[in-house]
Amino acid sequence: MEINYLQKLEYYEILKNLENFCSTKMGKEIASHLLPSNSKKLVQSMLDETSEAINLVYKNLTPSFFSISSIDIELKHLEINNTLSAKSLLNLANIFKLSQDLKSYFDKDFIVQDEYPILKNIFSCLYSNKSITDTIFSCILDENTIDDKASKDLQLIRKQKRKIEQDIRSKLNSIIHSAKFSKYIQENIITIRNDRFVIPIKEESKSYVKGFVHDVSNAGLTVFIEPLVIFEMNNELNELNAKEELEIEKILSDLTSLFSPYTEELILDIDLIGRLDFIFAKANYSKSINASIPKVNDEKILNLVNARHPLLNKQNVIPISLELGKNFSVLLITGPNTGGKTVTLKTVGLLTCMACSGLSIPCNENSSIYVFDNIFADIGDDQSIANSLSTFSSHMLNIVHIIENATSNSLILVDELGSRYRPFRRCKSCY
Repeated sequence: MEINYLQKLEYYEILKNLENFCSTKMGKEIASHLLPSNSKKLVQSMLDETSEAINLVYKNLTPSFFSISSIDIELKHLEINNTLSAKSLLNLANIFKLSQDLKSYFDKDFIVQDEYPILKNIFSCLYSNKSITDTIFSCILDENTIDDKASKDLQLIRKQKRKIEQDIRSKLNSIIHSAKFSKYIQENIITIRNDRFVIPIKEESKSYVKGFVHDVSNAGLTVFIEPLVIFEMNNELNELNAKEELEIEKILSDLTSLFSPYTEELILDIDLIGRLDFIFAKANYSKSINASIPKVNDEKILNLVNARHPLLNKQNVIPISLELGKNFSVLLITGPNTGGKTVTLKTVGLLTCMACSGLSIPCNENSSIYVFDNIFADIGDDQSIANSLSTFSSHMLNIVHIIENATSNSLILVDELGSRYRPFRRCKSCY
């Protein structure tokens, strides 16, 4: 179906609403690119998929999804055996964790999986690895923090660091609060400059404190000095910092290797999670507009019972019932201005598009649709300043396009066809 007709019917507004029910980037992308199909087999399959999700949601609530970052960069690094960052490792672990959560959701005892053949096939293809996820989450606390217990060497290094830091602070505190040096101290604090512990000394007193100047305040009134008594301890601490960085790099490398054999599983999980997110978004959107799954017929019949436009306020919208194709194939709607003729046309076209996209539609359960090969709509004002087209000209071009491209299996919606051209009328004085 052509984009301009979908726009006339406000189909893309439906997709925006559907996206709001998706939790993942992948699900939102599927929703934003959803288009009506003219294949009955595919439409029926998509509607069955939605129906299964709706039934499952009413029985078991919606499975929990959480946002997952794109892993394209991580996969490239895995291909060339690069070590991943802590953040990247958490991203990959979250995929396996979400897969496990989804499998657990579908594995509940009260769910008869054979009643949901389409969803069963998707859930069964999810891959999870509890061993890997447990290892990642036990070693990495967040994207900036590796747990002490990630390795015995890291635990030992950090224990030594804490002891030296404590000794350094103890020594500097004794200097700051000593009767000999307290008068030279600008402020009773211990700080760090150039990765070394220092104390702030008044600029005019710096010669009374033996040590190395690492920084000067902006105003020049304070110098930050590393006293000689802690010089070796600072050196030892820096050596331990270097060892810690090397050990963390080794840990990250080992954790990265856990994922290397599972790149295909990660890619598959991303696709399946996105699809499930999209499917359950369809179910929850259906609940929000009180929709139902229409039947699909082969008789070119369109039967909408108590149909409501999904973009109108549910409290104010007036349902319509319409049948087309059984006893007649052309329907002329007449009535006064603001009587709902245009809304009726848009409702028929939009609901047909929604159904052919696998979405449930706001109408009674006994409604039925036909999968048309195309849907054409000449509704609204197509005046184009850029193309020098008047309202009348643009409508005529649209009608010509419809005549040239429509078939006997197409749905054609035309609003106020007879009002596009009004012949010149002479006033009474002209007679």
